[in-house]
Amino acid sequence: MISPLKWIAGALIALGCAATPLAIPQDLGDSRKEDDAFLLLRDSVRRDDATKSEFYAARLTNYAIPSYVDYYRLKSHFRDASTSEILDFLKRYEGQAIVDRLRNDWLLELGRKRDWALFDQQLPLFVLNDDLQVKCYALLSRLAKGENVAAEARALLVAPANYGDGCSALIASLAQTGQFTPEDLWAQVRLAGETNATGPARRTIMLLNGSDKQVAQAIDTPALVLAKGAGTSRVDHEVFLIALGRAARTSVKLSVLALQKALPRLTPQEQAIGWANIALPASYVLADDTSDYWRRANGAPLSIDQHQWRTRYALREGNWKNVRDYIAAMPAQLRQDPTWVYWQARTSVALAGGSMTPEAQFLYQSIAAREDYYGLLAAEELGRTVTIPAAGAPVTQAEIAAVAASPGFQRALKFFDLRLRFEGTREWNWELRRMSDRELIAAAEFARQNHILDRMVYTSERTRALADYTHRYPAPHDDIMQNTTRTLGLDRAWVYGLIRQESRFIMTAQSSAGASGLMQVMPSTGRWVANKIGLTNFVQEMLTDVRTNILLGANYMNMVLGSMDGSQVLATAAYNAGPGRLRSWRGALTKPMDSTIFIESIPYLETRTYVKNVMTNATYYAALFEGHPQSLKSRLGTVTPKGYSAQEQQQTTFSSR
Repeated sequence: MISPLKWIAGALIALGCAATPLAIPQDLGDSRKEDDAFLLLRDSVRRDDATKSEFYAARLTNYAIPSYVDYYRLKSHFRDASTSEILDFLKRYEGQAIVDRLRNDWLLELGRKRDWALFDQQLPLFVLNDDLQVKCYALLSRLAKGENVAAEARALLVAPANYGDGCSALIASLAQTGQFTPEDLWAQVRLAGETNATGPARRTIMLLNGSDKQVAQAIDTPALVLAKGAGTSRVDHEVFLIALGRAARTSVKLSVLALQKALPRLTPQEQAIGWANIALPASYVLADDTSDYWRRANGAPLSIDQHQWRTRYALREGNWKNVRDYIAAMPAQLRQDPTWVYWQARTSVALAGGSMTPEAQFLYQSIAAREDYYGLLAAEELGRTVTIPAAGAPVTQAEIAAVAASPGFQRALKFFDLRLRFEGTREWNWELRRMSDRELIAAAEFARQNHILDRMVYTSERTRALADYTHRYPAPHDDIMQNTTRTLGLDRAWVYGLIRQESRFIMTAQSSAGASGLMQVMPSTGRWVANKIGLTNFVQEMLTDVRTNILLGANYMNMVLGSMDGSQVLATAAYNAGPGRLRSWRGALTKPMDSTIFIESIPYLETRTYVKNVMTNATYYAALFEGHPQSLKSRLGTVTPKGYSAQEQQQTTFSSR
């Protein structure tokens, strides 16, 4: 990471605003004291300690980043701040990322106060507009003016755990004005139950004259609700149906037995909802009879996850007619996701006996320009494999100096130096919004020169017509990597593909679970691997050493790869989710499966996304390293049940091409 001294030498411009020149500390010790005071100011505001916040802010009158000192000072008494005080801050630092952050905070406060005049004035100025509650307040403001916003609200309200005051108030107002019907409200209660959002479920069921305690029990202790049975009223039935889904996360069989017992009391649609609620968690564990549960769920109103998992199970069965029908039944917004555009095209080909259809051609073409997993798969169906375009003329030092002079980038460097990665990333990303391709490439190179490789990758990915793929797919520490992978006989492209996904090359990266370094090695895993390879005197701190981290991570990859019979798809999933889960998922296979279908039906969203990204990364790295086109489909291949012979596996792979 860039040192404070290097940062000071390079920061020859104002960091806060044009009217506030940079005060270069005469003594590095004084600079460090100010940094410490700034960190304490930030911590005091987070702990809602206004007295200490003012104490530390008063000691930072000449700090290098005045906008953030003033932001924290204002935040320390934000709810009591006057409108003029807030507007003064917004004007003083206009154009900075911190202004958009404060405007986000203010919009939430204005929405809470129902000050729609000021809210409506400020909302168009909120550049990122990425806050769910702000979006709910925006609809609430329009609703207060008599507009019909029900359709937009239905599309927006899909994540109850994130609702907060804004979205909860929107739901209540939609119910009071009649724009949300009881069926809309029941859909929200079911969704809250499905996503374990007890608070939103309690608030919404009260709008239906139901018991908030009853629905909380269905979510938190579902077995007790199932023991009581389905009851007689609509509320009793709905609560019972929620409990079915919650209980199935622990025992699918228990929920099935409870539903079968209650069937005579339930309407046909309620029965279908019950089966859908069981089918979703059954899908997560690849339970027996899951396909039958989805068949029985026909006619139920489905959530987003239920739509997708019903389709994934049809893919696992190879039932292309059902896949076609299930995708067609998805909400339009979901159907347009590249995931389902790709599978709709695959389905069209499958139903045509393997021949390319005009529909498939059109659908593949619509996503083939994307450089992600589905884009590469679609392009390959159209005959285009992965190649690395020429980088074009290298950026000049003058171009790099021009972007380096940006106050936002200088603030970002300062934050990275303080290990405030969130703030540094926000400042960096803010500066990229209006850059041309050449400027983005220069900014990526500036990031490389300052060893901020995650921002280099992110910046490079934003280019449109021009690209430098050595920025997008860097290979740092390649001397160590080549020696390690050559010794192990491991695919270097695959290892770099995994590192790019794991840590974005941040050596100091540490997960909430304790995984460390480039390859995000868990301490227990590092200790186990060290023992296996004879690395003596292992201590956890060694995981932050580049050479040791690569040595342990690559050896672990190699061990997992061996246990998965050489399948990079299975080994990648095992690296993320653990070998035990992969043995279980693989154990559900009764015959070879196209890897794209296996990946699509990985039960964990994180692992599913992880495998797609790692395999895509590895394909690009291979194209870079080998200098010729690469096939993602060939790299993915086919996954087979445990115990398949090498000859059977080779025949399966050949026949799948």
